[in-house]
Amino acid sequence: MAKCFRAISRRKAKARKTFTTREPLRSVAAITPFNHPLNQVAHKLAPAIACGAPVILKPSEKTPLSALKFAELLYESGLPGWMLSVLVGPIESVVEPLIRDERIELVSFTGSVPVGKRIARIAGYKKLCLELGGNSPLIVLEDADLARAVTLAAEGCYRNSGQRCTAVKRLLVHTDVIEEFTARLVEKTREYTVGDPADFDTRIGTVIDEAAAVDLTRRVREAVAAGARVLTGGENQAAVMPPTVITDVPRDVDMVRTESFGPLAPILEVRDLGDAIELANSTPYGLSCGVVTNDLERALETVKRVRTGTVNVNEVPGYRIESTPFGGLKDSGLGIKEGVIEAMRYMTNVKTFSLPW
Repeated sequence: MAKCFRAISRRKAKARKTFTTREPLRSVAAITPFNHPLNQVAHKLAPAIACGAPVILKPSEKTPLSALKFAELLYESGLPGWMLSVLVGPIESVVEPLIRDERIELVSFTGSVPVGKRIARIAGYKKLCLELGGNSPLIVLEDADLARAVTLAAEGCYRNSGQRCTAVKRLLVHTDVIEEFTARLVEKTREYTVGDPADFDTRIGTVIDEAAAVDLTRRVREAVAAGARVLTGGENQAAVMPPTVITDVPRDVDMVRTESFGPLAPILEVRDLGDAIELANSTPYGLSCGVVTNDLERALETVKRVRTGTVNVNEVPGYRIESTPFGGLKDSGLGIKEGVIEAMRYMTNVKTFSLPW
């Protein structure tokens, strides 16, 4: 062994310089949901255009017009036609053949968990970026600034009619402050004007359709049957679901176990931070989390122990900027991140080369 080592040590290392470069993928399939129908499209098209990866875009069949108009504006601004195609149509005849096509090197999808898992099953040997559902908690500890906590809860639960994957879906409130927090949230909720989304004074418009609103009402009724109490809201009128505060919510009802895509604010009592973290981790989702506290040590404990893609301290779970890495774990995604920089990385391949000079 020593003799072998001496022989190796006498070899002269080659004088070479090694580099890496990134090359764009040949084609990307981008599939976007109905909520934020322009913003979600831009999230995927901007990094693809920036790194030179051609895209075939499939917007939601419920909200395709903003995507089509955006594509038109991009063409008018000089984007080559081969860089962007837009398809509309059903999953079976349009989306699945696109996903299966071997020329597609990446499928970037934002949408529901069942559709995301279906895409994963049929995509085959290619990159996947799946940004799926969320069940994001806002943890309110006993030392929290309650005025801030209530504002974050209302904005997190109600903004965009609660139709965001990062919206607050569960309010986990410490037993010492739950009574005051609940009273303040009910009062705050009255500030949210409900009505015609085309009216500038409206703060909460419709959800995507009447079927979605009916399902939200079903979830509320199920929680009430299990012992919860509705303090305001709770019943849809056509596609309008009013902001709804529910207290005494059991931990095992459908409203809090799965994603409720609407302006519901279910309040669950927690004994301490450990109990809150255990409850936060108790669902199949792991997209984002918020914690309201003035204690840095407990904030960092939340960051470390909640199994999620993002934790924001004294902010809503969905806070981010465009350069922020964004993505979830468990049923919320494969851990692959979006955000402009991360998305550009994933839309390229790394090539390594070396030179003798």
